[in-house]
Amino acid sequence: MNLFDIIGPVMIGPSSSHTAGAARIGRVARQLLGEKPVKALVSFHGSFEKTYQGHGTDRAVAGGLMDMSVDDERLRRSLKLAGEEGLHITFQPVHLRDAHPNTVVIDVTGESGRRIVVQAASIGGGRIRVQSIDGIEVGFSGDKTTLVIRHTDAPGAIATVTQLLSNARINIATMRVFRREAGGQAIMAIALDAMPDDKLLDSLKHLPNVTDVTLLKQI
Repeated sequence: MNLFDIIGPVMIGPSSSHTAGAARIGRVARQLLGEKPVKALVSFHGSFEKTYQGHGTDRAVAGGLMDMSVDDERLRRSLKLAGEEGLHITFQPVHLRDAHPNTVVIDVTGESGRRIVVQAASIGGGRIRVQSIDGIEVGFSGDKTTLVIRHTDAPGAIATVTQLLSNARINIATMRVFRREAGGQAIMAIALDAMPDDKLLDSLKHLPNVTDVTLLKQI
């Protein structure tokens, strides 16, 4: 147990689960999108649905989508700021089977037309768990610097990625691989002990079978 476990994150209140966690989820969705968002459909499940306005969960997600940190004073005005920045956000309830009570699904579109759907849960103390990306089940927290690599499930795809990281002297803290089906779309989530540089990221993006590389910085 560390100090964070006892007192929770430095944040704009009122709730670590409903505010800090929600802001982190919005920020992860923004980073995975990789560009300025212009439209988002935000669907709240469980207790998020019941209390999102009173607890500021809507403002937290909006702020996260605009890349605000959990302690950013602008979170309180994020809905107004979103409108000023041309980000149109719609909120709605959703009922998900066997989902954590603090779950949100963010369907967000960027200025280039790129679109991504992220489902994640706020699991307490400001911590989150990303559950799916574009319908592919995943399971990572984003507590550490994390590479999210979309690729075609093929022999050698994982080995080429880990070899490049090894050559760059970057240690892997944890690694999980998710796929829909053999030979189909897959996602690697790799938590790292060091920050990869732009040259390494570019090399990863040009590997065979790799379709997209996103670096999630600690959020």
